[in-house]
Amino acid sequence: LPMKRRIMAKRFDLLVFDWDGTLMDSAGAIVAAIQAACRDLGIEEPPESRARHVIGLGLGDALRHAVPDLPEQRYPQMIDRYRHHYLSRDHELTLFAGAEQMIAELSEAGFMLAVATGKSRLGLDRAFKVSGLGPYFHDSRCADECHSKPHPQMLAELMSAFAVLPERTLMIGDTTHDLQMAKNAGVASLAVAYGAHPAESLDVLEPLARLHDVEELREWFSRNA
Repeated sequence: LPMKRRIMAKRFDLLVFDWDGTLMDSAGAIVAAIQAACRDLGIEEPPESRARHVIGLGLGDALRHAVPDLPEQRYPQMIDRYRHHYLSRDHELTLFAGAEQMIAELSEAGFMLAVATGKSRLGLDRAFKVSGLGPYFHDSRCADECHSKPHPQMLAELMSAFAVLPERTLMIGDTTHDLQMAKNAGVASLAVAYGAHPAESLDVLEPLARLHDVEELREWFSRNA
């Protein structure tokens, strides 16, 4: 007789994804927009490593970390120039190969799906529309609605909205901000090493695994989630 297929019990109910650098290949565009905004203001550009490190924070926090010596009254101008440069090319950005299929499969498998992002609500809604992924996600939290990562508020609100316990929740992200937010919320995390932060810095925060492309991430879900 053929062996009965064993039905795996779900380990997690709620999967919370970061957006930039995790689902959408946007880290390079963010770095370029930060550096272009600096050129517009006539100030020294941060090196790429510093600009990449702030990806995932809310925009105001990100720019203050990237360009810490700018006088406070000039940050609104910096934010304006950053938005100009980023929005001029955000319609060109694409999801990482396989990301749409992965999200569709997870939705089909019955997971509750959410996004926790450093983007603004306006920015995430645009990204949902351009990418076509919006309908798959049941809820989301943005940096202009909550404390910026790594504060646990985004995860706490999502778990409350879904009535899901921390041990049944998994955060998936490409930055130390994502993984530290998960730790702060008492939630397990998965690191993707194809985004904004170097792999070694992610390992320090003890994710369940570090995956090197979307295909590896899909396989991890099929075996472990």
